[in-house]
Amino acid sequence: MITVHHLESSRSQRVLWLLEELGVPYEIVRYARDPKTMLAPPELERVHPLGKSPVVDDGGRILVESGAILEYLVDHYGDGRLRPPIGTPEHDRYTFFMHYAEGSAMPPLLLKLVSRRIRSAPVPFFVKPITRKIADQLDRSFIDQQLATHFDFVEAELGKSTWLTGETLTAADIQMSFPLELSLARAGGTTTRPRIAAFVARIHEREAYQRALARGGPFTLLG
Repeated sequence: MITVHHLESSRSQRVLWLLEELGVPYEIVRYARDPKTMLAPPELERVHPLGKSPVVDDGGRILVESGAILEYLVDHYGDGRLRPPIGTPEHDRYTFFMHYAEGSAMPPLLLKLVSRRIRSAPVPFFVKPITRKIADQLDRSFIDQQLATHFDFVEAELGKSTWLTGETLTAADIQMSFPLELSLARAGGTTTRPRIAAFVARIHEREAYQRALARGGPFTLLG
């Protein structure tokens, strides 16, 4: 039996969704975030030294990093599903988006989160204008431009097909779901990108996604 060490409102939601799409039985061990820091609890370090989620235990084989987990599950349990045939242009796109999600799309979103926390950090009143200025400058000089570049790119790519690699859902769409949901919820501006909004709406309509949400608990994107 596969065990998913699942942190609330985190990337591990993607793992639950993929398992539901594949129809693979699994168990969940739930972890709550620290209410002050919003970080994962130290208990996760007992499962893997990085102390991060998701972590999957497949019969004693411990897997970390959501992209690697998704690829492992598709390779071992997919039976050809949720992955284009190797050697096709669709598979090339699949490989790209599996890595692009965390390698390129997520960093500016995380920086946006950092800038917001700098802006709202509890500091003496005479320091507050300085921290706000730093956060504003960070947004203007780098983060907002990067967000626009990446999500304009994804918007254009979604104009080529229903899903990111073609007309059939793949694990690459599941991998990309987190940054795209986060972009709509927290980054701002992506509501003007109707294809991304439609992509996220299609995700939310899938029965497997809804089953994963029911099992994993509320998925409130933090920021």
